[in-house]
Amino acid sequence: MVLIEPHHAEQQQQQQKATKATPSSSETASDSAAAAASSNVSGGDVVSDGFETASERDVSDNEEEGHAHDQQSPEQKGPDSYQDALNDDELKEKALAQANDAKMEGNKLFGNGQYEEALLQYETALLVTAEMPTSVEIRSICHSNRAVCFLKLGKYEETIKECTKALELNPSYIKALVRRGEAHEKLEHFEEAIADMKKILELDPSNERARKAIRRLEPLAAEKREKMKEEMIGKLKELGNSVLGRFGMSVDNFKAVKDPNTGSYSVSFQR
Repeated sequence: MVLIEPHHAEQQQQQQKATKATPSSSETASDSAAAAASSNVSGGDVVSDGFETASERDVSDNEEEGHAHDQQSPEQKGPDSYQDALNDDELKEKALAQANDAKMEGNKLFGNGQYEEALLQYETALLVTAEMPTSVEIRSICHSNRAVCFLKLGKYEETIKECTKALELNPSYIKALVRRGEAHEKLEHFEEAIADMKKILELDPSNERARKAIRRLEPLAAEKREKMKEEMIGKLKELGNSVLGRFGMSVDNFKAVKDPNTGSYSVSFQR
């Protein structure tokens, strides 16, 4: 029989209890990591892992590239961008200079009697300065110069059109009014010619040329009005005879008498 001393047995039991109560080193490390993670989450902070994401790099790089691109000079951006960056005023000045050269060449050709060639030069000047608000003066001059070319060529309708365009740009352009008046007179548009001369006198009351033209044109206009009345009466007679002939009558049964005071006509019936 073996006897176990009570004191020794109690020591063994106490050691066993202590072993169960003390955790292992691996368990302690694991629990510490879990506790640290829990602490970070519960505190609301996200700890960086020290690496940028792809999206972060892209945004950063793009912003830097865009900023660098904005700082590039027009020459570095390429010839097209450089051309677009040219000052608009410089381009307009170049266009006006080119138009003026074409106008001067047209004047030279006109002086040599080369009216068709001069027309082309004035047209070039108009094309170069199309839709340029600052080119109103040279455009009105070129239209007026084209008008006088057409006047020399006997193309009076074209003269009137060009003068009208010039006056749309510059309503007080006396030369255009003079040339349009001349073209109207050539076409026997005496009333229209008188209207242009009166407009000249409004702009320049001392213009004796326009005043003389009005005195010369007024009798021609009156004569044309009388002639037009006679032509109208003749046409009415023809129409009347075609209708009255069915009843055995004619317009000869009706006599038109002019009132010398008013210039109007009265009609009387005669059998």
